Amino acid sequence: MERPSCLSRSSKMNSYITNALSDFFFKYETPRQVLVRNRRVGVVCRLIQLGVLAYIIGWVFIYEKGYQSTDTAVSSVFTKMKGVGYTNVDGEERVWDMVDYVFPEQGDSSFVVMTNYIITKGQKMGKCPELTEPRYLCNSDSDCERGIIERTGHGHMTGKCVGNTTKTCEVVAWCPVEDDHTIPDPALLMSAENYTLFIKNSVTFPAYGVKRSNLVEGIDNQYIKSCVYDPTTSPLCPIFRLGDLVQLSGFNFATIAKVGGAIGIVIDWTCNLDYDQSECKPVYTFHGLYGNPNETDMARASVGYNFRYAKHYMEDKQEKRTLLKVFGIRFDIIVRSVARKFDIIPTLTAIGSGVGIFGVATVVCDLILLYLLPKREFYNNMKFKVTETVEQEPLDEFSSEKYVSKE
Repeated sequence: MERPSCLSRSSKMNSYITNALSDFFFKYETPRQVLVRNRRVGVVCRLIQLGVLAYIIGWVFIYEKGYQSTDTAVSSVFTKMKGVGYTNVDGEERVWDMVDYVFPEQGDSSFVVMTNYIITKGQKMGKCPELTEPRYLCNSDSDCERGIIERTGHGHMTGKCVGNTTKTCEVVAWCPVEDDHTIPDPALLMSAENYTLFIKNSVTFPAYGVKRSNLVEGIDNQYIKSCVYDPTTSPLCPIFRLGDLVQLSGFNFATIAKVGGAIGIVIDWTCNLDYDQSECKPVYTFHGLYGNPNETDMARASVGYNFRYAKHYMEDKQEKRTLLKVFGIRFDIIVRSVARKFDIIPTLTAIGSGVGIFGVATVVCDLILLYLLPKREFYNNMKFKVTETVEQEPLDEFSSEKYVSKE
């Protein structure tokens, strides 16, 4: 045989490549489908597809809003308390305004309103006996070790045992030391039930450029002067009565006012920005963080909420202070927010994932046909075309050419 020329081989290779590219771009392949007339399999297939469709429409699109993108807000909270309290302890009358009973200063999203207190007046630095508790009782100086500071004590022990009838160890401390064993009952500031709390909350959804305030449309100065929050009649009023807050959180005001507690005020901004922005309004909910309001075990540890603070002053060139152990209700204002708006990308993603899930029906029905039904061998032959493997000749002549040389 004569050896093919280089030009002929090049032409055949170009033709092969051209045909391969033509098949790739201009021909379409589709899987072979077998129509099975079986009622049981058909019903199973449609039920699975119906379930998938219900999941896509009901859960993905309606409940989870899979066609929308989301954003959380940047938030700020401003608060202001109003109200006046009155006490008459041992004939001493006193009026308490918001400067006296709000800690810290007004304006914070977390603050305490004093409802009860134990006051120790005229304390000055010096030496005085400890409280008449068993751990501080003594008979002689040897019972009081000098230089010891008890973790729950009031000062630095001097090593002396002092007293007339009941002797206790002497300490260097703010004297007289505080005795907080008896908590006033009922609470001294029960009038706090009628205090009012004003909340101003602003939120911004940066992804959508939307800014909202809890002073929504229709809330003006005239409305604020007369409204008080009510979950039914005035759900958007930003002024809250303390007694109502305690009741809505599930507590009794007299109980929580005596020993203190904590209440969470949640401002929920869940907004669908596919509607008008005026429809984006806050929803207030209230939660008792103090403990179980139905709990009756008063022997449990660390009941209520309290702290101490002192007012220092000078008298006769000597520093003195008035110490108060404050029992109060701590309010924590928590803002939760999520805004949603239509977005084509999550919509297409949700649709694509739903279409993919439809393939579950095909898989289940194939398993039934091929492994469970009596005619599974017949269905298997109809679905799969089996051919014997045949050793083919090379595709191109140039790949199997034989060269014969003549001597």
